[in-house]
Amino acid sequence: MFDAYGTLFDVYSVSMMAEQLFPGHGQSISVIWRDKQIEYTRLINSSTTAGGQSNAPFYKPFWDITRDALRYACAKVGVTLATDAEARLMNQYRALSAFPENKTVLETLKSLGVPTGILSNGDPGMLDVAIKSAGLDGLLDHVLSADSVKRFKTDPAVYALGPQALNVPVSDILFVSSNGWDALGATWYGYTTLWLNRQQLPFETLGDKPAYIATSLNDVQTIFQH
Repeated sequence: MFDAYGTLFDVYSVSMMAEQLFPGHGQSISVIWRDKQIEYTRLINSSTTAGGQSNAPFYKPFWDITRDALRYACAKVGVTLATDAEARLMNQYRALSAFPENKTVLETLKSLGVPTGILSNGDPGMLDVAIKSAGLDGLLDHVLSADSVKRFKTDPAVYALGPQALNVPVSDILFVSSNGWDALGATWYGYTTLWLNRQQLPFETLGDKPAYIATSLNDVQTIFQH
């Protein structure tokens, strides 16, 4: 079971277009955009009304949160985000660059008879376009969206979608994420986890390290070939 954004799709690949639109600010916009996007999901997860009502009044699909985060990022770096620039950046996010080894790894897992899927905060429309634009259509058995439970990772209701779909114990599922916080949350939930540490970062210091740490998605297929 794969995370999508950051794991299969490069969330920072939007920096090239952001740089074209706002010279000198592309990298900063992409980093702030991603950080704020995740911060907003956590804010929604943890918020209730004064009467103790759940997050339902505050929930937004991941696509809407992504737009909100882009607007914040541009305001933070001090650039004016015109309507056409926003549309171009959002369309670019819809079809993020995929990491080059993705297709080969998924094809190998399919040939080995390993069921695969995505478990993502992304809403179904976003994931559908991202998968097709990356040429991964037909290589994933399940595409699971947090939108179905109106929560975001690391909420247990989201992680529960994996064992529900595969109909196996959660510990029998290898959950792969490049996001340290996601790998930790999935480990706490009970998955066997692989942290894809593409950026050579230290792991979260709250404990419970993942079962595997790798720098390339190729290591996933190695696990199932032995």
